[in-house]
This record gives sequence, C-alpha cells and structure tokens, in this order.
Amino acid sequence: MSDRLVFYISDGTGITAETIGHSLLTQFEGVRFDSQRLSFVDSLDKARDAARQVRAAGEARGHRPIIISSIVDESLTTALEESGALVLDVFGPFIGRLETELGKPRERHVGHAHGMVDFAAYEQRINATNYALTHDDGGNVNYDEADLILVGVSRSGKTPTCLYLALHYGVRAANYPLTEDDLEGKDLPRRLRAHRRKLYGLTIDPVRLRQIRQERKPDSRYATIEQCRFEVAAAEALLRAERIPMLSTTHTSIEEIASKVMTALGIQRHMF
Repeated sequence: MSDRLVFYISDGTGITAETIGHSLLTQFEGVRFDSQRLSFVDSLDKARDAARQVRAAGEARGHRPIIISSIVDESLTTALEESGALVLDVFGPFIGRLETELGKPRERHVGHAHGMVDFAAYEQRINATNYALTHDDGGNVNYDEADLILVGVSRSGKTPTCLYLALHYGVRAANYPLTEDDLEGKDLPRRLRAHRRKLYGLTIDPVRLRQIRQERKPDSRYATIEQCRFEVAAAEALLRAERIPMLSTTHTSIEEIASKVMTALGIQRHMF
C-alpha cells in the first residue's frame, strides 16, 4: 500500500477542506493518506510558512504532497503553489459556473461555511448536544422530546452517532443500551414501547465488539467473545421480532450511519 502526504489548508477552521477532501480520497483504494490540517492560514506570511512546511515534508518523504485548500484569497493560493505540491481548490470547479449562473461575482469572505452566522441554528445545535449528553446510555428515559432513540448493545456506536446528529443536524438523539436483563426478557423494554416510531437499532460484529470492549474493560466477562456473541444475537433477534430497523456499524462511518438513520425515520434536516 502506497503512502501519500495530504495537507488540508484553510484560512478558517479547515473543516470544509477536510470534509470534502476526505470524501474525495476515499475513492482511491490501495493508498494510505497521511493527513494534516493547517488552519487559519490567512496572511501571505502564513501561506509561505505553510508552503515551506509542505515542501520540507515532501522532500523528507520523497514524493509530491497533496494540498486540499479552501482558501479564498488567490494570492495565498499562489503562495501555496510554491510548495511544489498538487494544490486542489475545493471551491475552484464551482465558483465560475455559479458566478455565471447567478450573474454576480462571489464575495470573498473567510469562514462563512462554519461561522456562527445563524444564531437560532447554533442554539438548536447546542440544545440538541445537551439533550444527547443528558439522554446518553439510558441515563434519562424521558423521551417525549426526542427526535430519535438509538437502541443497541453497549459499545455498538450509539453515543458518537447521537453526538454527531446533534452537532451537525441539531437532532435530539437519545440512546438506550440493551442490557442482559433486557435481552433475556425477549420483549421491547417497557420504557421504549411508547416511543416505538422513534426507535432505530444499531448492531455490530461480535469480534469487533470484543475488540472495543477489551480496550475499555480488559479481560472482563463483558469483553469475552461469548458474551459479545450472546448479546449481539439476542439484540438482533429482539429488533427483528419488534420490526425495528437496524444497521450494522462494523464497517460504516458515523456520517453514513447518521444519514441512514434520518432517512429511515423520515427526519428531514440539513447539515449546519
């Protein structure tokens, strides 16, 4: 497997460059990308410093680095090109066509993609994040205000998915862990029955689950392959019997999990 250096460079946080760049790079199998984010490169001096850093890294590795940039100032982009790297402007392919279509030039503002411009939307994200934290792991089972409830065995990916949904979509996501007592009962836990339409199940390969649990509680019964196999099989049987949609998180990114969950439950939200 070949190894390539990638720099996500931005005059803002770099989130846009990294998000788009990661989506592009996943299209290339057999290449391992060693990435680094350089944020707030918003002056000529900083751009030149970044170019020197990229050039030095490329020379040390013996191959040409890749820069994925969301910088809006063309003079800074020109400075980055002095690095000798392949420079990809994430806005470049679209701006010209949009200017033509809209009949006006773009306004070169830095940081608008992730700036706190819409205060109502920002507050929605914060409230949703607080909701996810207070309704994590069955800690609070008042689900009346929940948009959705993720159900699954411990360490199947419920918490990170809930936080992602809250931070990026403002979704009030709770999660409920199916315990051994729940699984031996064979029926949907009583506290979930009134919220059946909000439920979505997450499952996971038992071998992968054992690896995750072993890191958390080494050499415990909780982390044995036998316990993992029992819990996963029982949880999947329960979810199928109750006709609750479910998804395996074993080889699925959080972004994909979130999208599939919202689609399945008919939740229409745009990413902030």
